[in-house]
Parts: sequence; structure tokens; C-alpha cells
Amino acid sequence: MSDRLTIGQMYPVNVHSSVLQRPSATKNVVTPEASFETVLQQKMLKFSNHAAKRLEQRGIELGSGELEQISSAVDKAAAKGSKESLILMKDMALIVSVQNRTVVTAMDGSSMKDNVFTQIDSAVIIS
Repeated sequence: MSDRLTIGQMYPVNVHSSVLQRPSATKNVVTPEASFETVLQQKMLKFSNHAAKRLEQRGIELGSGELEQISSAVDKAAAKGSKESLILMKDMALIVSVQNRTVVTAMDGSSMKDNVFTQIDSAVIIS
């Protein structure tokens, strides 16, 4: 029995072509067919309603430079395989769903004191 190479995989020749399937693409892989909007949505940092309320209640304002730093921290956490990450920046803490690129909650320095962070698998410290 001879083998042939199809779509980067080895298959026996006697396998019918209808059985062959392309390997499934991962969620964040950018393909040539991907629209600009899709790529932008995958890279955009989002804030949950809860996080937006906490930012407002605690008087935390984020500038474009800080948002870029947070986005970079999320990229680093994603590169390490993180799912839920604590991001510490200056005198604030953010809990981020890395897979969704969504800030789940935010705390200022006084809210962080004597606090225990649970259900996270990583921490990124931004200096």
C-alpha cells in the first residue's frame, strides 16, 4: 500500500477523498479570507458591564497608553496559555478573561488591600 501527501497530512491511497477533512483552524488564526472587522474584534480589548461599573464607581480612568499596555499584557498571558489572568498596573488590578480579551472586573489600590484573588491561572505585572 502506498501513501500520498494531501493537505500536509499522510493518508493511505485507498481512503476516499470525501473522508479527508482539513485540520480545523484555531479560533485566533488569521486567514487570508478573514475580514478586517474579524481581525479587529480578535485584537480588541473589551470591558464587561461589571468592569465598566467598577471603573466608574472607583474613579479609574484609562488612557490610550494604559489600554495598550493592558492589551499587551493580555497578549503575553495568551502566549503562555492563560485563561483568566490578574493584571497589576500601578495602583489597580484587573481580572481579564484572556480567551475573550474581556476585562471582567477592576479594582483600585484601596479595594485591593486584604483581598484574595481566586479563579485565576496567571498574573501579569505592568511596571
